[in-house]
Amino acid sequence: MPQPQDGEAIVMRHTGLHDIGTGSIRTIPLAVPLAGRLAKAVQLALAGSILMLGGASAEPDAVASLPDVPVIEEGGGAKPVAAWTALCARLPAECAVDTSQPATIALNPAIWRTLSSVNRRVNARIRPITDIAHWGVVDRWDYPDDGFGDCEDFQLLKRKMLIERGLPRRALRMTVVIDDIGEGHAVLMVRTDRGDLILDNKTNAILPGLRTGYTFVKREGQDGMAWVALNGVASPVTTANR
Repeated sequence: MPQPQDGEAIVMRHTGLHDIGTGSIRTIPLAVPLAGRLAKAVQLALAGSILMLGGASAEPDAVASLPDVPVIEEGGGAKPVAAWTALCARLPAECAVDTSQPATIALNPAIWRTLSSVNRRVNARIRPITDIAHWGVVDRWDYPDDGFGDCEDFQLLKRKMLIERGLPRRALRMTVVIDDIGEGHAVLMVRTDRGDLILDNKTNAILPGLRTGYTFVKREGQDGMAWVALNGVASPVTTANR
């Protein structure tokens, strides 16, 4: 596959008690019910304790099982795709970087649930379509306001929803990859203190970047509008797939 230089157009593609003993027959009618009540009370107490412990341990905590992973290696500067530049002209706030915001997010169970919920919701809500079929152009980055979009449109909407839920935009970076079938694709990189996590319209699973099977090409910078190269890989050939 020919590998054009960085900056060429890219169209993105688009988880018992024992019985109580008695000393005489007379006491048996009284002792047996008492034993039953005591046994039941103890059983209920034990059950309550088990439920409390089970409830605590059953709280979904995918973060605990997520290993710390290295961040994806950065190179020098990179040119954004042309469709990104056009998006910036239409919606400048999409490209603005507020350096007062944190560049990474402290990952915890609540943040994990938010990421997972948004990823699943958008993936289920938007129907994939190519830009040619949708807009009549090879590549366009925009919000899927009509319910249709390709990969970058999915990710833009996810980022908007995550920002609305209090996550810092600066830690949510649009990213270009070569996917599992060798085509250009866009994902959302969430930069955390546990490593770089990827939100993708091709799966509901949130994976560390290095476990996606993708080749990472470039992403938005976090200190300005310039993008940064990843892994020293050239941009993929232009495609028109979802």
